[in-house]
Amino acid sequence: MRIVVLGLGNILLRDEGVGVRVVEALAARYRLPAEVEVVDGGTVGMDLLDTLAGSDHLLVCDAVQTGAPPGSVVKLADAEVPALFQTRFSPHQLGLAEVLATLILMEEAPAALTLIGVVPADLELGVELSPEVAAALERAVECLADALRGLGLHPTPRRATPVAAI
Repeated sequence: MRIVVLGLGNILLRDEGVGVRVVEALAARYRLPAEVEVVDGGTVGMDLLDTLAGSDHLLVCDAVQTGAPPGSVVKLADAEVPALFQTRFSPHQLGLAEVLATLILMEEAPAALTLIGVVPADLELGVELSPEVAAALERAVECLADALRGLGLHPTPRRATPVAAI
């Protein structure tokens, strides 16, 4: 089994970069099984073809507009995901839609697709997440970890390294 956990977004536009921040936090907080590859997809599009081709399951984390309040975490699966990206607010969502369509044509599409989305509050220039989205970060990380557990994989929490007393 090959699982790709893909974080998307532009980290220079505050909450637009939440997908990247969530997968970074997942990798920092958990030791992941060898079958799991964590990818910072940033805002790239077709460059992801080789990375995603032939994966068994694609878990995507991204900022999404659903009409829910900022900081809401949503989970969508399979056919629900491309439907959400038909109303885009970010250019990289077009890139992901194109990549998925190309993978289908190549018969290399992931067998399953899950999106963990976080509703943004602020898409202005800046590198920090808004307070609403920062508060949702842990929930989004746990949604990804739960999705991996649902696939029969077991992310193991990393232990904090104790600081030596001086």
